Amino acid sequence: MVDAHTSLYGFIAKPARHSLSPLIHNMSFQALGINSVYLAFDVEQSQFKTAVQSLRALPILGINVSMPYKQQIIEFLDELTPVAKQLGAVNTVINQEGHLVGDSTDGEGFIHALRDEQINVKGKQVAVLGAGGAGRAIILATANEGAEVTVFKRQNSTFNELKQRLAGWSDRIRVLPYEDEAQMTAVLQEADVIVNTTNLGMADDKRSPVSPPVMKVLHSGQMVADVIYAPLETPFLAQAKQQGCRTMNGLGMLVQQAADSFNRWTHQQMPIEKVKDAITQQLEHTKK
Repeated sequence: MVDAHTSLYGFIAKPARHSLSPLIHNMSFQALGINSVYLAFDVEQSQFKTAVQSLRALPILGINVSMPYKQQIIEFLDELTPVAKQLGAVNTVINQEGHLVGDSTDGEGFIHALRDEQINVKGKQVAVLGAGGAGRAIILATANEGAEVTVFKRQNSTFNELKQRLAGWSDRIRVLPYEDEAQMTAVLQEADVIVNTTNLGMADDKRSPVSPPVMKVLHSGQMVADVIYAPLETPFLAQAKQQGCRTMNGLGMLVQQAADSFNRWTHQQMPIEKVKDAITQQLEHTKK
C-alpha cells in the first residue's frame, strides 16, 4: 500500500516503457516488505537536466539509467565509483541525502551471472563480440577478474581510439577487427567463454553475430553467452547449443545487475529466483 512514507526509485531512459526494471524492483520490494515503489520515466533530451535535478528535490532515493543517458548523466553527479569513472558510464545512481553517486553494475552483473553457472573466468580466455556500452562493462569486469580478453570490434572511425583506451585498462585486453574472420576463427576455437554484446539476434532479428564457418569451430567445453534476453534463446545461442556448447542468455545479467543496484540502495539482497521466474513468465506472455 502506497502511503506518505513510501520511498521512490526509478528508471530514466528514452525510450523507457519497454523496461522490465519496474517488474524486477517492485516485486523485490513487495517480497521483502519494503515500503517503496519503482517507476519508469521516459525522459526527453530537452528535459534530462531537469529530471536529474529533481532527484535531489523530491527526493528520489535511487535510479537506474539507460540509453541514451549513461554518459550524459555524469556531469550532473557529485561522485563516481572507480568502475563508473573508468567506464565513463553510469547505470545506477545512489542519492545519499542529496549527494548523487554514480555507479555501474553491468559488468558486475555479468560476472555474478557466470558464477551462478559455476564459471570463474580467472585465467580463462574470454572472447567478446562488440564493444558498445554493455560490451565495455563486460570487458572491464572480466579483465579485472583475471581473464585474458579478446575483443572483436568493427573497424570503423572509432576503432583505433577504443583499442588504445581498452589497452590502457589492462594488458590482458586486446582488440581485433570484427571483419578478420581468420583471427576470429582462431580465437573463438580456443576461448573458454564467448559473449555476444551486439544487438544481432534481438527480437525478431534472425541474424547471428558470427558467420557459419566461424560458428563451426565452437565446441563442447565452451560457455557461449548473449546479453540479449528477448528472445530467451537467440539464433546465436541455438546454434552454439547445436555445437555442444553450454549457453547463457541475458536474463541472468539483467537480474544480477538489477540486484546489485537494489543492494546499493536498500542494503538488502534481491529475491533473484522469484524475479527470474516473473520475468520469464512476462516474456512468454508477451511472445503470445
